[in-house]
Amino acid sequence: MNARCTRAPFATDPAASRGRLHSEPPSATRNDFRRDCDRIIHSTAFRRLAHKTQVFIYHEGDHYRTRLTHTLEVAQIARSLARALSLDEDLAEACALGHDLGHPPFGHSGERALDQCLADHGGFDHNAQTLSVVTRLERRYAAFDGLNLTFETLEGLVKHNGPLTDAAGRPTGRQEARGVASAILDYNARHDLELALHASAEAQAGAIADDIAYDAHDIDDGLRARMFAIEELAAVPLIGDILAEIDARSPGIEATRRTHELVRRMIARMIEDVIAHSKRLIDKRAPSSAEDIRRAGAPVVAFSPEMAAADRAIKAFLFPRMYRHPRIVRIMDDAQSVVSDLFARYIRTPGDLPWRDGPAGPREVADFIAGMTDRYALSEHARLFDSTPELR
Repeated sequence: MNARCTRAPFATDPAASRGRLHSEPPSATRNDFRRDCDRIIHSTAFRRLAHKTQVFIYHEGDHYRTRLTHTLEVAQIARSLARALSLDEDLAEACALGHDLGHPPFGHSGERALDQCLADHGGFDHNAQTLSVVTRLERRYAAFDGLNLTFETLEGLVKHNGPLTDAAGRPTGRQEARGVASAILDYNARHDLELALHASAEAQAGAIADDIAYDAHDIDDGLRARMFAIEELAAVPLIGDILAEIDARSPGIEATRRTHELVRRMIARMIEDVIAHSKRLIDKRAPSSAEDIRRAGAPVVAFSPEMAAADRAIKAFLFPRMYRHPRIVRIMDDAQSVVSDLFARYIRTPGDLPWRDGPAGPREVADFIAGMTDRYALSEHARLFDSTPELR
């Protein structure tokens, strides 16, 4: 926590952490949440994010976001929100740094492919895979598998989209259709993450920072890729007002500077909105502890209704023009086939797996593929098949 800040009574105190699944002696120099940040940064899964798709495949250009640069931007926004709300900055950062560790290669297309491959085995969910990465798949320590993160960081990763069950344990929200992923339930049986409750205010800051980052930066990347023109954004709430403001203050500004001004002002405006609205929510609910935040029944770190509507409008604009743009769809369809081909080949011929000779179960194969970078997946496909898509 920044020494200049006074910790709010509802902030999460690292000195009062609920601890780790495996007990460890305290660090002489770092609190528990700072250690979580450092463990995530030094993990293999975190390094792999540098070569995992955000929207554009890595070879399409040096300036597009990757999962790693997106993650770093989310972490910066999360810390800004935590500082302004007198929360624990290290916990907010840990939740932000770890939130995408479970993403497979090729972004959501890779996730869809693995979900289809595992249709008879519980499906694939990147949040559940993130938990698997930090509790099971990272193998860096002599005494345990995973990173042995604190309860508070783990609940933030698992509850990135809110509670997973109701008080009776019934799946809710996004989990309702298919149930809570077995990876989460299995871990929860050993280390109760209180799936029916909200996560800490710091975790909520990390989650909404994700929305802010990809709204602003997907606009930036979409303009850079010429998938839409900046003039098309004039009718989008929030963005249109910012563009009018830029043009009034800096008439004739060059196009690249105009875009950068738009993106930075979007981020600032959304951060300011979250801070102001969250303070109103906190004042209304008057939480006196981190536990009060968990039991508040709704997030306390949130957009105002007006900004939430603008957020929906931005996503509605981006969906057809960027995420479903014919060029992106074509590339991602090919990418999806790469993942599906690899899964089927490894199941059929486990000797082709670089790390084992005997049979491998579907979940083991999915764990291996989910850990791949884009370029490693393409390299493996080229090793095993006569023809590999160029993804261009």
